[in-house]
Amino acid sequence: QGVIRVHLLEAENLVQKDSFLGAIRGKSDPYALLRVGMVQYRSKTVSRDLNPIWNETFEFVVHEVPGQDLEVDLYDEDPDKDDFMGSLLISLVDVMNDGTVDEWFPLSKTTSGHLHLKLEWLSLINDQEKLHEDKKGLSTAILIVYLDSAFNLPKNHFEYSNGECGAKKIKNNKYLKKIEREPSSFVLLTVGNKTQKSKTCNFSKDPTWGQAFTFFVHSAHSQSLHVEIKDKDRDSALGTSVVCLSHLLKDPNMTLDQRFQLDHSSSDSFIKMKLVLRALNVEEPDPQRVKAGFSASKQGPVHVMEKGGNQQKFVSPPKPEVSKVPPVSKDSAALESLPKKDSGEDLDAHDSSAAPVPSETVAGLNEREHEQNPEHHPLSALHTRAAVVPTLPVVQELRLAPSVASLGSLPSSCFELSSSNLDLHNGTEMPLGEIQLTVRYASIRQSLVVLVNGCRNLVPSSNRGIDPYVRIYLLPDRRWASRKKTSVKKKTLNPQYDEKFEFFESLEDVKKRTLDIAVKNSRPFISQERKELGKVRIDLSQEDLIKGFAQW
Repeated sequence: QGVIRVHLLEAENLVQKDSFLGAIRGKSDPYALLRVGMVQYRSKTVSRDLNPIWNETFEFVVHEVPGQDLEVDLYDEDPDKDDFMGSLLISLVDVMNDGTVDEWFPLSKTTSGHLHLKLEWLSLINDQEKLHEDKKGLSTAILIVYLDSAFNLPKNHFEYSNGECGAKKIKNNKYLKKIEREPSSFVLLTVGNKTQKSKTCNFSKDPTWGQAFTFFVHSAHSQSLHVEIKDKDRDSALGTSVVCLSHLLKDPNMTLDQRFQLDHSSSDSFIKMKLVLRALNVEEPDPQRVKAGFSASKQGPVHVMEKGGNQQKFVSPPKPEVSKVPPVSKDSAALESLPKKDSGEDLDAHDSSAAPVPSETVAGLNEREHEQNPEHHPLSALHTRAAVVPTLPVVQELRLAPSVASLGSLPSSCFELSSSNLDLHNGTEMPLGEIQLTVRYASIRQSLVVLVNGCRNLVPSSNRGIDPYVRIYLLPDRRWASRKKTSVKKKTLNPQYDEKFEFFESLEDVKKRTLDIAVKNSRPFISQERKELGKVRIDLSQEDLIKGFAQW
Protein backbone atom coordinates (compact mmCIF):
# COMPACT_ATOMS: atom_id res chain seq x y z
CA GLN A 1 0.00 0.00 0.00
CA GLY A 2 2.91 2.36 0.53
CA VAL A 3 6.18 3.04 2.33
CA ILE A 4 6.74 4.43 5.81
CA ARG A 5 9.93 6.46 6.18
CA VAL A 6 11.02 6.69 9.81
CA HIS A 7 13.44 9.41 10.87
CA LEU A 8 14.83 8.32 14.24
CA LEU A 9 15.95 11.69 15.57
CA GLU A 10 16.58 11.68 19.32
CA ALA A 11 15.37 10.71 22.78
CA GLU A 12 15.42 12.38 26.17
CA ASN A 13 15.13 11.54 29.86
CA LEU A 14 15.76 7.84 29.32
CA VAL A 15 16.01 5.63 32.40
CA GLN A 16 19.45 4.87 33.79
CA LYS A 17 20.28 1.19 33.47
CA ASP A 18 24.03 0.98 34.05
CA SER A 19 25.26 0.90 37.65
CA PHE A 20 28.61 0.58 39.36
CA LEU A 21 29.07 -1.76 42.32
CA GLY A 22 25.29 -2.23 42.34
CA ALA A 23 24.62 1.22 43.81
CA ILE A 24 26.03 4.17 41.87
CA ARG A 25 23.83 4.91 38.89
CA GLY A 26 25.61 5.64 35.63
CA LYS A 27 24.62 6.48 32.08
CA SER A 28 23.29 4.06 29.50
CA ASP A 29 24.33 3.18 25.96
CA PRO A 30 20.98 3.27 24.11
CA TYR A 31 20.10 1.91 20.70
CA ALA A 32 16.76 1.33 18.96
CA LEU A 33 15.15 -1.64 17.23
CA LEU A 34 12.51 -0.65 14.67
CA ARG A 35 10.06 -3.15 13.17
CA VAL A 36 7.22 -3.17 10.68
CA GLY A 37 5.93 -6.67 10.04
CA MET A 38 8.87 -9.07 9.66
CA VAL A 39 11.42 -6.38 8.73
CA GLN A 40 13.65 -5.08 11.52
CA TYR A 41 16.44 -2.50 11.63
CA ARG A 42 18.85 -1.57 14.40
CA SER A 43 20.17 1.91 14.96
CA LYS A 44 23.68 2.80 15.99
CA THR A 45 24.54 2.76 19.71
CA VAL A 46 25.09 6.12 21.42
CA SER A 47 27.58 5.70 24.26
CA ARG A 48 26.91 6.97 27.77
CA ASP A 49 24.01 9.29 27.00
CA LEU A 50 20.48 9.45 28.41
CA ASN A 51 19.54 12.03 25.77
CA PRO A 52 20.91 10.33 22.64
CA ILE A 53 20.83 11.84 19.16
CA TRP A 54 20.70 9.37 16.27
CA ASN A 55 19.51 11.25 13.16
CA GLU A 56 19.07 8.00 11.23
CA THR A 57 16.50 7.12 8.58
CA PHE A 58 14.83 3.77 7.92
CA GLU A 59 12.31 2.75 5.26
CA PHE A 60 9.71 -0.02 5.42
CA VAL A 61 7.35 -1.40 2.80
CA VAL A 62 3.81 -1.50 4.21
CA HIS A 63 1.57 -4.17 2.70
CA GLU A 64 -1.59 -3.73 4.78
CA VAL A 65 -3.08 -0.75 6.61
CA PRO A 66 -4.74 -1.48 8.96
CA GLY A 67 -2.83 -4.60 9.89
CA GLN A 68 0.75 -3.42 10.32
CA ASP A 69 2.15 -1.07 12.96
CA LEU A 70 5.48 0.55 13.72
CA GLU A 71 7.22 -0.99 16.73
CA VAL A 72 10.19 0.69 18.41
CA ASP A 73 12.11 -0.83 21.32
CA LEU A 74 14.96 0.93 23.11
CA TYR A 75 17.75 -1.04 24.78
CA ASP A 76 20.86 -0.29 26.77
CA GLU A 77 23.78 -2.14 25.19
CA ASP A 78 25.74 -4.21 27.71
CA PRO A 79 28.48 -6.84 27.31
CA ASP A 80 26.36 -9.59 28.88
CA LYS A 81 22.67 -8.78 28.35
CA ASP A 82 21.05 -5.67 26.93
CA ASP A 83 18.57 -3.93 29.24
CA PHE A 84 15.11 -2.87 28.08
CA MET A 85 14.54 0.91 28.24
CA GLY A 86 11.03 1.37 26.86
CA SER A 87 8.90 0.73 23.80
CA LEU A 88 6.53 2.40 21.37
CA LEU A 89 3.79 1.01 19.13
CA ILE A 90 2.26 3.41 16.58
CA SER A 91 -0.71 2.77 14.32
CA LEU A 92 0.24 3.51 10.71
CA VAL A 93 -3.35 4.42 9.85
CA ASP A 94 -2.88 7.93 11.22
CA VAL A 95 0.47 8.40 9.51
CA MET A 96 -1.06 7.34 6.20
CA ASN A 97 -3.88 9.85 6.64
CA ASP A 98 -1.69 12.74 7.82
CA GLY A 99 1.20 12.27 5.38
CA THR A 100 3.81 13.55 7.84
CA VAL A 101 3.96 13.32 11.63
CA ASP A 102 6.81 14.99 13.55
CA GLU A 103 6.31 14.40 17.29
CA TRP A 104 7.76 13.54 20.66
CA PHE A 105 6.23 10.21 21.72
CA PRO A 106 6.10 8.98 25.34
CA LEU A 107 7.70 5.58 25.90
CA SER A 108 5.64 2.82 27.50
CA LYS A 109 6.68 0.11 29.97
CA THR A 110 9.17 2.47 31.57
CA THR A 111 9.17 5.22 34.19
CA SER A 112 10.42 8.02 31.95
CA GLY A 113 11.58 8.85 28.47
CA HIS A 114 10.34 10.35 25.21
CA LEU A 115 11.30 9.55 21.65
CA HIS A 116 11.39 12.07 18.82
CA LEU A 117 10.32 10.59 15.47
CA LYS A 118 9.48 12.09 12.12
CA LEU A 119 7.24 9.74 10.15
CA GLU A 120 6.52 10.18 6.45
CA TRP A 121 3.96 8.19 4.47
CA LEU A 122 5.07 7.67 0.86
CA SER A 123 2.42 6.61 -1.61
CA LEU A 124 3.22 4.65 -4.78
CA ILE A 125 2.49 6.59 -7.97
CA ASN A 126 3.11 6.08 -11.68
CA ASP A 127 4.96 9.33 -12.32
CA GLN A 128 8.42 9.38 -13.91
CA GLU A 129 8.97 13.01 -12.94
CA LYS A 130 9.27 11.89 -9.30
CA LEU A 131 12.19 9.58 -10.08
CA HIS A 132 15.02 12.12 -9.87
CA GLU A 133 17.86 10.91 -7.64
CA ASP A 134 17.59 12.20 -4.08
CA LYS A 135 20.61 14.22 -2.99
CA LYS A 136 20.35 12.84 0.56
CA GLY A 137 20.59 9.25 -0.67
CA LEU A 138 16.98 8.40 0.19
CA SER A 139 14.87 6.07 -1.93
CA THR A 140 12.90 7.62 -4.76
CA ALA A 141 11.09 4.52 -5.99
CA ILE A 142 10.17 0.95 -5.18
CA LEU A 143 10.66 -2.01 -7.50
CA ILE A 144 8.17 -4.85 -7.19
CA VAL A 145 9.36 -8.13 -8.68
CA TYR A 146 6.89 -10.93 -9.25
CA LEU A 147 9.04 -14.01 -9.85
CA ASP A 148 6.92 -16.37 -11.90
CA SER A 149 8.85 -19.29 -13.37
CA ALA A 150 11.77 -20.49 -15.50
CA PHE A 151 11.90 -22.69 -18.58
CA ASN A 152 14.36 -25.26 -19.89
CA LEU A 153 16.97 -24.84 -17.20
CA PRO A 154 20.11 -26.93 -17.76
CA LYS A 155 20.55 -29.90 -15.45
CA ASN A 156 24.02 -28.59 -14.62
CA HIS A 157 26.55 -26.10 -15.92
CA PHE A 158 28.32 -28.87 -17.88
CA GLU A 159 25.48 -28.78 -20.41
CA TYR A 160 26.73 -25.43 -21.66
CA SER A 161 30.35 -25.39 -20.37
CA ASN A 162 33.24 -27.42 -21.80
CA GLY A 163 35.89 -26.44 -19.27
CA GLU A 164 38.65 -28.80 -18.06
CA CYS A 165 37.11 -28.97 -14.59
CA GLY A 166 33.95 -30.39 -16.06
CA ALA A 167 35.84 -32.96 -18.13
CA LYS A 168 37.66 -34.30 -15.05
CA LYS A 169 34.69 -34.51 -12.71
CA ILE A 170 32.37 -36.14 -15.20
CA LYS A 171 34.58 -39.29 -15.23
CA ASN A 172 33.45 -40.05 -11.68
CA ASN A 173 30.42 -42.38 -11.89
CA LYS A 174 28.91 -41.12 -8.62
CA TYR A 175 29.18 -37.55 -9.80
CA LEU A 176 27.75 -38.52 -13.17
CA LYS A 177 24.61 -39.92 -11.52
CA LYS A 178 24.25 -36.79 -9.45
CA ILE A 179 24.42 -34.39 -12.38
CA GLU A 180 21.81 -36.39 -14.30
CA ARG A 181 19.14 -35.35 -11.79
CA GLU A 182 16.81 -32.46 -12.50
CA PRO A 183 18.01 -29.27 -10.75
CA SER A 184 16.61 -28.03 -7.44
CA SER A 185 16.74 -24.34 -8.16
CA PHE A 186 16.35 -21.10 -6.24
CA VAL A 187 16.80 -17.49 -7.34
CA LEU A 188 18.92 -14.68 -5.91
CA LEU A 189 17.61 -11.21 -6.78
CA THR A 190 19.81 -8.18 -6.11
CA VAL A 191 19.25 -4.44 -6.39
CA GLY A 192 22.05 -2.29 -5.04
CA ASN A 193 23.40 -3.89 -1.86
CA LYS A 194 20.24 -5.84 -1.03
CA THR A 195 19.85 -9.49 -2.05
CA GLN A 196 16.73 -11.59 -1.55
CA LYS A 197 16.37 -15.34 -2.00
CA SER A 198 13.39 -17.27 -3.34
CA LYS A 199 12.14 -20.63 -2.17
CA THR A 200 13.63 -23.79 -3.72
CA CYS A 201 11.76 -25.75 -6.38
CA ASN A 202 12.99 -29.33 -6.22
CA PHE A 203 13.90 -31.48 -9.22
CA SER A 204 12.45 -29.47 -12.09
CA LYS A 205 13.85 -27.94 -15.27
CA ASP A 206 10.74 -25.74 -15.42
CA PRO A 207 10.36 -24.47 -11.84
CA THR A 208 7.50 -22.23 -10.73
CA TRP A 209 8.11 -19.96 -7.75
CA GLY A 210 5.15 -17.56 -7.72
CA GLN A 211 6.72 -15.13 -5.22
CA ALA A 212 6.84 -11.35 -4.93
CA PHE A 213 9.78 -9.23 -3.75
CA THR A 214 10.23 -5.51 -3.16
CA PHE A 215 13.37 -3.37 -3.42
CA PHE A 216 14.03 0.27 -2.64
CA VAL A 217 15.49 2.16 -5.60
CA HIS A 218 17.68 5.25 -5.29
CA SER A 219 18.25 5.91 -9.00
CA ALA A 220 15.98 4.24 -11.53
CA HIS A 221 18.10 5.60 -14.38
CA SER A 222 21.31 3.88 -13.29
CA GLN A 223 20.45 0.86 -11.11
CA SER A 224 19.79 -2.69 -12.32
CA LEU A 225 18.13 -5.88 -11.16
CA HIS A 226 20.57 -8.81 -11.05
CA VAL A 227 19.04 -12.29 -11.23
CA GLU A 228 20.95 -15.52 -10.62
CA ILE A 229 19.43 -19.01 -10.67
CA LYS A 230 21.37 -21.55 -8.62
CA ASP A 231 21.16 -25.28 -8.02
CA LYS A 232 20.81 -26.05 -4.32
CA ASP A 233 22.38 -29.52 -4.46
CA ARG A 234 25.42 -28.66 -6.57
CA ASP A 235 25.84 -25.00 -5.60
CA SER A 236 26.30 -24.06 -9.24
CA ALA A 237 24.81 -21.25 -11.30
CA LEU A 238 22.23 -22.31 -13.89
CA GLY A 239 21.83 -18.89 -15.49
CA THR A 240 21.91 -15.15 -14.88
CA SER A 241 20.13 -12.07 -16.14
CA VAL A 242 20.59 -8.34 -15.68
CA VAL A 243 17.67 -5.95 -16.23
CA CYS A 244 18.40 -2.23 -16.32
CA LEU A 245 15.62 -0.38 -14.53
CA SER A 246 15.79 2.32 -17.17
CA HIS A 247 14.02 -0.15 -19.50
CA LEU A 248 10.90 0.21 -17.35
CA LEU A 249 10.89 3.96 -17.98
CA LYS A 250 10.20 3.31 -21.65
CA ASP A 251 6.81 1.86 -20.76
CA PRO A 252 4.09 4.39 -19.79
CA ASN A 253 3.03 2.13 -16.90
CA MET A 254 6.65 1.51 -15.85
CA THR A 255 5.97 -2.22 -16.09
CA LEU A 256 7.66 -5.17 -17.80
CA ASP A 257 5.88 -8.53 -17.94
CA GLN A 258 7.84 -10.94 -20.12
CA ARG A 259 10.35 -13.73 -20.47
CA PHE A 260 14.00 -12.78 -20.08
CA GLN A 261 16.78 -14.70 -21.83
CA LEU A 262 19.23 -16.24 -19.36
CA ASP A 263 22.95 -15.65 -19.83
CA HIS A 264 25.53 -18.34 -19.05
CA SER A 265 22.84 -20.95 -19.62
CA SER A 266 21.28 -22.95 -22.42
CA SER A 267 20.26 -21.06 -25.53
CA ASP A 268 16.57 -21.79 -24.89
CA SER A 269 16.57 -21.05 -21.13
CA PHE A 270 14.32 -18.21 -19.95
CA ILE A 271 13.00 -16.73 -16.74
CA LYS A 272 9.54 -15.14 -16.55
CA MET A 273 9.09 -12.09 -14.31
CA LYS A 274 6.82 -9.11 -13.91
CA LEU A 275 8.60 -5.91 -12.89
CA VAL A 276 6.71 -2.86 -11.66
CA LEU A 277 8.41 0.44 -10.81
CA ARG A 278 6.58 3.03 -8.73
CA ALA A 279 7.75 6.44 -7.58
CA LEU A 280 7.56 7.35 -3.89
CA ASN A 281 5.58 10.49 -3.18
CA VAL A 282 4.90 12.25 0.13
CA GLU A 283 1.18 13.02 0.22
CA GLU A 284 0.30 16.48 1.47
CA PRO A 285 -2.43 16.21 4.13
CA ASP A 286 -5.85 17.65 3.43
CA PRO A 287 -6.07 20.87 5.51
CA GLN A 288 -9.84 20.40 5.85
CA ARG A 289 -9.52 16.91 7.29
CA VAL A 290 -9.58 16.35 11.04
CA LYS A 291 -6.00 15.42 11.86
CA ALA A 292 -5.01 12.37 13.83
CA GLY A 293 -1.68 13.44 15.32
CA PHE A 294 -1.15 15.25 18.59
CA SER A 295 0.86 18.29 17.55
CA ALA A 296 -0.47 21.79 18.12
CA SER A 297 -2.23 21.79 14.76
CA LYS A 298 -4.08 18.54 15.41
CA GLN A 299 -7.20 17.76 17.37
CA GLY A 300 -6.70 14.27 18.77
CA PRO A 301 -4.02 11.76 19.74
CA VAL A 302 -2.03 9.61 17.34
CA HIS A 303 -2.85 5.99 18.08
CA VAL A 304 0.11 5.08 20.26
CA MET A 305 -0.60 1.60 21.55
CA GLU A 306 0.83 -0.36 24.44
CA LYS A 307 2.59 -3.54 23.38
CA GLY A 308 1.36 -6.79 24.85
CA GLY A 309 -2.06 -7.88 25.98
CA ASN A 310 -5.25 -7.69 23.94
CA GLN A 311 -5.93 -4.00 24.27
CA GLN A 312 -4.74 -0.94 22.43
CA LYS A 313 -4.80 2.34 24.28
CA PHE A 314 -4.62 6.01 23.54
CA VAL A 315 -1.38 7.08 25.18
CA SER A 316 -1.54 10.59 26.56
CA PRO A 317 0.70 13.16 24.90
CA PRO A 318 3.95 14.16 26.61
CA LYS A 319 4.05 16.85 29.23
CA PRO A 320 3.85 20.41 27.90
CA GLU A 321 7.41 21.25 28.87
CA VAL A 322 8.65 18.38 26.73
CA SER A 323 6.46 18.39 23.64
CA LYS A 324 4.70 21.73 23.89
CA VAL A 325 1.39 20.35 22.73
CA PRO A 326 -2.17 20.97 23.92
CA PRO A 327 -4.15 18.33 25.84
CA VAL A 328 -6.38 15.75 24.23
CA SER A 329 -9.53 17.14 22.64
CA LYS A 330 -12.82 17.31 24.53
CA ASP A 331 -14.36 14.67 22.29
CA SER A 332 -11.67 12.16 23.19
CA ALA A 333 -11.91 13.03 26.88
CA ALA A 334 -15.67 12.59 26.83
CA LEU A 335 -15.40 9.23 25.15
CA GLU A 336 -12.78 8.09 27.64
CA SER A 337 -15.32 8.72 30.39
CA LEU A 338 -17.93 6.36 28.92
CA PRO A 339 -19.02 3.75 31.49
CA LYS A 340 -17.32 0.40 31.34
CA LYS A 341 -19.11 -2.90 31.42
CA ASP A 342 -19.26 -4.23 34.93
CA SER A 343 -18.01 -7.77 34.37
CA GLY A 344 -15.26 -10.05 35.51
CA GLU A 345 -14.55 -11.10 31.91
CA ASP A 346 -12.33 -9.16 29.52
CA LEU A 347 -13.96 -5.85 28.60
CA ASP A 348 -16.07 -5.88 25.46
CA ALA A 349 -16.77 -3.24 22.82
CA HIS A 350 -17.63 -0.68 25.52
CA ASP A 351 -14.11 -0.78 26.93
CA SER A 352 -12.51 2.66 26.88
CA SER A 353 -9.32 1.12 25.55
CA ALA A 354 -11.04 0.55 22.23
CA ALA A 355 -10.93 3.51 19.91
CA PRO A 356 -14.40 5.09 20.10
CA VAL A 357 -16.62 6.19 17.23
CA PRO A 358 -17.33 9.88 17.90
CA SER A 359 -20.67 10.83 19.45
CA GLU A 360 -22.21 7.39 19.09
CA THR A 361 -22.38 4.26 21.14
CA VAL A 362 -22.32 0.81 19.62
CA ALA A 363 -26.03 0.44 20.26
CA GLY A 364 -26.67 3.72 18.49
CA LEU A 365 -24.79 2.49 15.45
CA ASN A 366 -26.78 -0.71 15.35
CA GLU A 367 -30.09 1.14 15.69
CA ARG A 368 -29.20 3.68 13.03
CA GLU A 369 -28.12 1.05 10.53
CA HIS A 370 -31.24 -0.99 11.23
CA GLU A 371 -33.40 2.07 10.55
CA GLN A 372 -31.63 2.70 7.25
CA ASN A 373 -31.88 -0.92 6.15
CA PRO A 374 -34.46 -2.89 8.21
CA GLU A 375 -33.75 -6.13 6.40
CA HIS A 376 -30.06 -5.98 7.14
CA HIS A 377 -28.76 -8.70 9.41
CA PRO A 378 -27.66 -7.40 12.83
CA LEU A 379 -24.28 -9.04 12.30
CA SER A 380 -23.41 -6.30 9.84
CA ALA A 381 -23.57 -3.54 12.44
CA LEU A 382 -20.13 -2.02 12.30
CA HIS A 383 -18.11 -1.05 15.33
CA THR A 384 -14.39 -0.79 14.67
CA ARG A 385 -11.46 0.32 16.69
CA ALA A 386 -9.70 3.30 15.23
CA ALA A 387 -6.40 1.48 15.46
CA VAL A 388 -7.83 -1.02 12.98
CA VAL A 389 -10.03 1.12 10.71
CA PRO A 390 -9.64 4.89 11.01
CA THR A 391 -13.20 6.04 10.37
CA LEU A 392 -16.53 4.33 10.05
CA PRO A 393 -17.39 5.58 6.53
CA VAL A 394 -14.34 3.80 5.13
CA VAL A 395 -15.84 0.48 6.15
CA GLN A 396 -19.38 1.37 5.18
CA GLU A 397 -18.30 2.03 1.59
CA LEU A 398 -17.13 -1.55 1.22
CA ARG A 399 -19.59 -4.15 -0.01
CA LEU A 400 -20.51 -6.80 2.51
CA ALA A 401 -19.63 -10.41 1.86
CA PRO A 402 -22.35 -13.06 2.09
CA SER A 403 -21.53 -15.42 4.92
CA VAL A 404 -23.30 -18.11 6.86
CA ALA A 405 -22.70 -18.74 10.56
CA SER A 406 -22.82 -22.44 11.27
CA LEU A 407 -24.70 -23.45 14.39
CA GLY A 408 -23.85 -27.03 13.58
CA SER A 409 -20.18 -26.28 14.07
CA LEU A 410 -20.68 -26.09 17.84
CA PRO A 411 -20.31 -29.50 19.47
CA SER A 412 -21.90 -30.32 22.76
CA SER A 413 -20.38 -28.73 25.81
CA CYS A 414 -20.72 -29.07 29.53
CA PHE A 415 -21.15 -25.29 29.69
CA GLU A 416 -24.84 -24.40 29.69
CA LEU A 417 -25.82 -21.46 27.50
CA SER A 418 -28.59 -19.61 29.27
CA SER A 419 -30.67 -16.95 27.59
CA SER A 420 -28.72 -14.31 29.45
CA ASN A 421 -25.66 -15.31 27.48
CA LEU A 422 -27.39 -14.40 24.24
CA ASP A 423 -28.91 -11.04 25.15
CA LEU A 424 -26.82 -8.09 24.08
CA HIS A 425 -26.94 -4.51 25.22
CA ASN A 426 -29.04 -3.38 22.25
CA GLY A 427 -31.65 -6.12 22.48
CA THR A 428 -30.46 -8.14 19.46
CA GLU A 429 -29.32 -11.74 19.54
CA MET A 430 -25.89 -12.78 18.33
CA PRO A 431 -25.34 -16.20 19.86
CA LEU A 432 -22.04 -16.86 18.13
CA GLY A 433 -20.40 -13.46 18.36
CA GLU A 434 -18.73 -11.77 15.40
CA ILE A 435 -15.43 -11.79 13.53
CA GLN A 436 -14.10 -8.86 11.50
CA LEU A 437 -12.35 -9.74 8.24
CA THR A 438 -10.82 -7.77 5.39
CA VAL A 439 -10.40 -9.74 2.16
CA ARG A 440 -8.95 -8.66 -1.17
CA TYR A 441 -6.89 -10.01 -4.08
CA ALA A 442 -3.41 -8.50 -4.57
CA SER A 443 -2.87 -8.62 -8.33
CA ILE A 444 0.83 -7.78 -8.25
CA ARG A 445 1.57 -10.43 -5.62
CA GLN A 446 -0.89 -12.89 -7.22
CA SER A 447 -2.32 -13.76 -3.84
CA LEU A 448 -5.54 -13.66 -1.82
CA VAL A 449 -4.95 -11.50 1.26
CA VAL A 450 -7.04 -12.22 4.36
CA LEU A 451 -6.69 -9.82 7.28
CA VAL A 452 -8.13 -11.12 10.54
CA ASN A 453 -8.84 -7.97 12.54
CA GLY A 454 -10.56 -9.38 15.61
CA CYS A 455 -13.64 -10.88 17.24
CA ARG A 456 -16.22 -9.58 19.67
CA ASN A 457 -18.97 -10.92 21.91
CA LEU A 458 -17.74 -14.52 21.75
CA VAL A 459 -19.65 -17.02 23.86
CA PRO A 460 -17.55 -18.52 26.68
CA SER A 461 -17.39 -22.29 26.89
CA SER A 462 -16.70 -22.33 30.62
CA ASN A 463 -16.69 -20.06 33.63
CA ARG A 464 -12.90 -19.92 33.37
CA GLY A 465 -13.06 -17.96 30.12
CA ILE A 466 -11.62 -18.83 26.72
CA ASP A 467 -8.33 -18.53 24.83
CA PRO A 468 -9.55 -17.91 21.26
CA TYR A 469 -7.68 -18.20 17.97
CA VAL A 470 -8.78 -18.22 14.32
CA ARG A 471 -8.21 -21.05 11.81
CA ILE A 472 -8.53 -20.51 8.04
CA TYR A 473 -8.83 -22.91 5.09
CA LEU A 474 -9.22 -22.03 1.42
CA LEU A 475 -11.61 -24.82 0.45
CA PRO A 476 -11.57 -27.40 -0.96
CA ASP A 477 -7.94 -27.57 0.22
CA ARG A 478 -7.99 -28.95 3.78
CA ARG A 479 -4.38 -30.04 3.97
CA TRP A 480 -2.63 -29.36 7.26
CA ALA A 481 0.20 -27.56 5.44
CA SER A 482 -2.28 -25.14 3.86
CA ARG A 483 -3.97 -24.22 7.13
CA LYS A 484 -3.58 -20.67 8.43
CA LYS A 485 -3.79 -19.93 12.13
CA THR A 486 -3.61 -16.78 14.23
CA SER A 487 -1.93 -16.44 17.59
CA VAL A 488 -3.87 -17.37 20.74
CA LYS A 489 -5.31 -14.56 22.85
CA LYS A 490 -5.64 -15.38 26.54
CA LYS A 491 -8.84 -15.04 28.56
CA THR A 492 -10.82 -12.67 26.36
CA LEU A 493 -14.17 -12.61 24.61
CA ASN A 494 -13.05 -9.77 22.34
CA PRO A 495 -9.65 -10.77 20.94
CA GLN A 496 -7.77 -8.43 18.61
CA TYR A 497 -5.39 -10.07 16.12
CA ASP A 498 -4.61 -7.74 13.19
CA GLU A 499 -2.85 -10.65 11.48
CA LYS A 500 -2.50 -11.07 7.73
CA PHE A 501 -2.44 -14.30 5.72
CA GLU A 502 -1.85 -14.90 2.02
CA PHE A 503 -2.90 -17.69 -0.33
CA PHE A 504 -0.76 -17.64 -3.47
CA GLU A 505 -3.29 -18.63 -6.13
CA SER A 506 -4.38 -17.13 -9.43
CA LEU A 507 -7.48 -14.94 -9.42
CA GLU A 508 -9.30 -17.48 -11.58
CA ASP A 509 -8.64 -20.25 -9.06
CA VAL A 510 -9.54 -18.08 -6.08
CA LYS A 511 -12.92 -17.21 -7.62
CA LYS A 512 -13.77 -20.93 -7.48
CA ARG A 513 -12.87 -21.32 -3.82
CA THR A 514 -14.53 -20.79 -0.45
CA LEU A 515 -12.99 -19.32 2.68
CA ASP A 516 -13.65 -21.52 5.72
CA ILE A 517 -12.99 -19.60 8.93
CA ALA A 518 -13.44 -21.00 12.41
CA VAL A 519 -12.93 -19.38 15.80
CA LYS A 520 -11.63 -21.95 18.26
CA ASN A 521 -10.77 -22.19 21.91
CA SER A 522 -7.23 -23.30 22.73
CA ARG A 523 -7.72 -25.82 25.51
CA PRO A 524 -5.81 -28.72 27.05
CA PHE A 525 -6.08 -32.00 25.16
CA ILE A 526 -7.97 -33.75 27.97
CA SER A 527 -10.32 -30.83 28.58
CA GLN A 528 -14.07 -31.33 28.12
CA GLU A 529 -14.61 -27.70 27.16
CA ARG A 530 -16.03 -26.86 23.75
CA LYS A 531 -13.28 -26.19 21.21
CA GLU A 532 -15.17 -24.58 18.32
CA LEU A 533 -16.77 -21.23 19.12
CA GLY A 534 -18.23 -20.55 15.69
CA LYS A 535 -17.62 -20.79 11.98
CA VAL A 536 -18.21 -18.70 8.87
CA ARG A 537 -17.86 -19.54 5.18
CA ILE A 538 -17.46 -16.99 2.39
CA ASP A 539 -18.17 -17.90 -1.23
CA LEU A 540 -15.48 -15.97 -3.11
CA SER A 541 -17.18 -16.43 -6.47
CA GLN A 542 -19.74 -13.82 -5.42
CA GLU A 543 -17.20 -11.14 -4.50
CA ASP A 544 -15.31 -8.38 -6.28
CA LEU A 545 -11.95 -9.41 -4.89
CA ILE A 546 -9.96 -6.73 -6.69
CA LYS A 547 -12.00 -4.07 -4.91
CA GLY A 548 -12.08 -6.10 -1.71
CA PHE A 549 -14.52 -6.10 1.17
CA ALA A 550 -14.54 -5.75 4.94
CA GLN A 551 -17.23 -6.91 7.33
CA TRP A 552 -18.10 -7.97 10.82
